[in-house]
Amino acid sequence: MEILEIILIGIGLAMDAFAVSVSGGMLMKKIKIKNVLKIAFCFGFFQALMPTLGWLVAGRFENYIVQFDHWIALILLGFIGGKMIYESIADKDEEFDKDITNNLSLFILGIATSIDALMVGVTFVGTYSGFGIIEPVSIIGITTFLISFVGVFFGKKFGDLLGSKAELVGGIILVLIGIKIFVESFI
Repeated sequence: MEILEIILIGIGLAMDAFAVSVSGGMLMKKIKIKNVLKIAFCFGFFQALMPTLGWLVAGRFENYIVQFDHWIALILLGFIGGKMIYESIADKDEEFDKDITNNLSLFILGIATSIDALMVGVTFVGTYSGFGIIEPVSIIGITTFLISFVGVFFGKKFGDLLGSKAELVGGIILVLIGIKIFVESFI
């Protein structure tokens, strides 16, 4: 597999992480570089970890994972997005900085946005062996890191434009990503 193909795979896999990063950026009143790096690192890490795990377990658990991956993504993203939507409606009088950088939220979002990368790792079995897997998963992780990093700033710009509606829009985006992943599993 050519490096360009791996970069394109990385870009494709990073789109969910980009959308979640945009949602996170929309909720931030002030950008703190440590939080942007935390978000980007988390998504890059999980996008690199999941294909590695897929490659390691290969076909052994593929049938089980494929049966449930879309449900997991739908539930996790739906829950977090639904919570954001609820809070955007319930917290009308509260004015404070909300972000997705707490460890539990990032862990859940990292898994939810990288489940498809697990299946990509399964496809690497015939192509990569031994330490040869390090190059493609590193490229995928770095690509996702960069795209997520930019996504937070992109989201911050939109969040400033949307004002108090940013949390509502961010929650809707997460729910729609969950639905998209779920629906794509049947296509």
